[in-house]
Amino acid sequence: MKWLGHAGGMTSEFATYPGYRFPIEIISRAIWLYHVFGLSFRDVELLLAERGITVTHESIRQWCLKFGADFARKLRRRRPKPGDTWHLDEVFLKINGELHYLWRAVDQHGVVLDILVQDRRNASAAKRFFKRLLAGLKYKPRRIVTDGLRSYGVAQRDILPEVKHQTSRYLNNRAENSHRPTRRRERQMQRFKPPEQAQRFLSSHAIIYGHFRPRRHLMTAAEYRDVRAKAFRIWQQETCFQMTA
Repeated sequence: MKWLGHAGGMTSEFATYPGYRFPIEIISRAIWLYHVFGLSFRDVELLLAERGITVTHESIRQWCLKFGADFARKLRRRRPKPGDTWHLDEVFLKINGELHYLWRAVDQHGVVLDILVQDRRNASAAKRFFKRLLAGLKYKPRRIVTDGLRSYGVAQRDILPEVKHQTSRYLNNRAENSHRPTRRRERQMQRFKPPEQAQRFLSSHAIIYGHFRPRRHLMTAAEYRDVRAKAFRIWQQETCFQMTA
């Protein structure tokens, strides 16, 4: 992904969104930096300033709010069909002093399928998460793996009765490990504020971060370079484009 030079004079060559003076390439770079590296908005502001691009951290925040979900949606659309084993798990989030739960599903390859922030950890919440998964993926798994939370069993029998359900705290490490980037960002952001903000940010973050974080330990160096190059190519195709005549 090539860098733009100084922002001045570039808008005639690169596409801009209506009402935005910076080229899309700069906006996409800022969003990429913010989601992939765990930086603050002020950190991204500083990195762009080093390249001669003067933009405020508040503008970067607005870019992430405005375009982050759209970029994540485009990346999700380009992903291959998920694996046939889904690992589901939930962790608590403290939002405005109240307990909420982050429900997460990954496939056997560690790819995040979806997340949902809810204020309950019961059968109704589990069913709501199952329905969201199926609606977003248009696909049913062969097997689901969860911890011992009984709500998963209720939801599985009601919504996915033909799917094998296995409960094990030891087989569900993929889902549990997938929470780690969320915990890091939670600390860096000094906790999430309203639940809607947490849902919006984490939905985008899971897809964008995961797009550039393949399971490196399962690949040779050459395979990893190919996967990384493809990730950059897809990102540029989906978020940046040059003006046509």
